[in-house]
Amino acid sequence: MSVRRLAKEQPASFAFSKATKQKADWWIAKYPADRRQSAVIPILWLVQKQEGWVSEPAIRAIADLLGMAYIRVLEVATFYTMFMLTPVGTSALIQVCGTTPCMLRGAGDLMKVCKDRIGPKDVLSADGRFTWQEVECLGACANAPMAQINDYYFEDLTAETMGQIIDDFAAGKAPKPGSRAGRASSEPEGGALTLTDPKLYDGSAAKKIKKLPNSDPAPVSA
Repeated sequence: MSVRRLAKEQPASFAFSKATKQKADWWIAKYPADRRQSAVIPILWLVQKQEGWVSEPAIRAIADLLGMAYIRVLEVATFYTMFMLTPVGTSALIQVCGTTPCMLRGAGDLMKVCKDRIGPKDVLSADGRFTWQEVECLGACANAPMAQINDYYFEDLTAETMGQIIDDFAAGKAPKPGSRAGRASSEPEGGALTLTDPKLYDGSAAKKIKKLPNSDPAPVSA
């Protein structure tokens, strides 16, 4: 795993929004009072959803809230790669899967589009609206190549569709996530090839089982 460090430039302070604090309290209440530190991961996530990333002042605020040493929260934030330690694009954080199935299906082309349109990976774009990264397997191998953009999966991508998605975000639109090949879930391209008759799985073909007379089990003698 690569070394993960906090951004060199940090905000002067951090404050929980009202909504974030309410959700944080909800998470804390799930645990015994002496185990409130167990809420550190969901609260780090709430802070990231509020700010877009996790800053050093935010880490200190979380530690104070949970009664933890600052270093303990820092250890969690730097261990899990889902936590962004530097500012990311306000419009889109594009995480392109670079594991073998996606690479074999054209992930390199997607990364080239991102580099040409946004700039170097892991670097905030000049306008502050985009960041792109290469990440490990995101678990949608059957729909490769794919990328997670913000909170959603975009699958069966090509260089052209990736470029269009970037254009849409740049225009303030919200591109629809999912397959760009038109398939549902991870079914084969062109549609399902098995279980094509709904009667096989919707229960309509199931036979009603009649209870036989005197079918109750006999009492067991002591």
